[in-house]
Amino acid sequence: MSETVFPIYWHVITRFGEVQTLLPAALWVCLALLRSQATRVLAYRWLFWLALVTLLNAASKLAFIGWGVGVASWNFTGFSGHAMFSAAIYPLLLVTLVARRSSRWHRSALGFGLVLAAGVALSRVMVNAHSVSEVVLGWLLGSGVTLLAMSRPVLQSARWHLYVPTLLAVWMVLAPVLAPPAPTHWMVTRLALLLSGRTQPYTRHDLTRELRPLPPTPQPQATVPG
Repeated sequence: MSETVFPIYWHVITRFGEVQTLLPAALWVCLALLRSQATRVLAYRWLFWLALVTLLNAASKLAFIGWGVGVASWNFTGFSGHAMFSAAIYPLLLVTLVARRSSRWHRSALGFGLVLAAGVALSRVMVNAHSVSEVVLGWLLGSGVTLLAMSRPVLQSARWHLYVPTLLAVWMVLAPVLAPPAPTHWMVTRLALLLSGRTQPYTRHDLTRELRPLPPTPQPQATVPG
């Protein structure tokens, strides 16, 4: 693969983890789940954990950008939102769409969703948006949402009209390609500066400064007596 195509490939994958694509998809499925008394508890549980990790993700970024709170030895400046949302939404989206199938279908959909989220997480490293620790911890955080929210007995009660998976599929294909990137980082940065009173945000360069070796001190040249 040529050097010019390789970055484009990862930039396409990373777009499938953007919040403006995933949150509307999750809310659409939650609305369908809320229509039935049997699956309402799953929707409430999913929305609760999604809201909680969204706040945690935002807090980690605000803490670093505004106050420099991070882990230099891990190169950690905050959870990767792409990795977190992908792991919290893709597995449950896929599992709910095969809700009436057997447990084998559930396990396959769950596994494929987690692998898909891992691919999005990897893309964040490949496009130099996040460190390995940030995407791994983000992926684990999102996977926790999936495991806490999912309930197979409840899922087996789900019944879909054809328009639910159809519109979901159309959205997931078109949104990452056509929707403009959301200015989430800009908004978080502005809020962090407003809350902290700083004029400039902390950066990864600031975090890792103490880990970089100091330049060698120039040694004074010996003078030759005349």
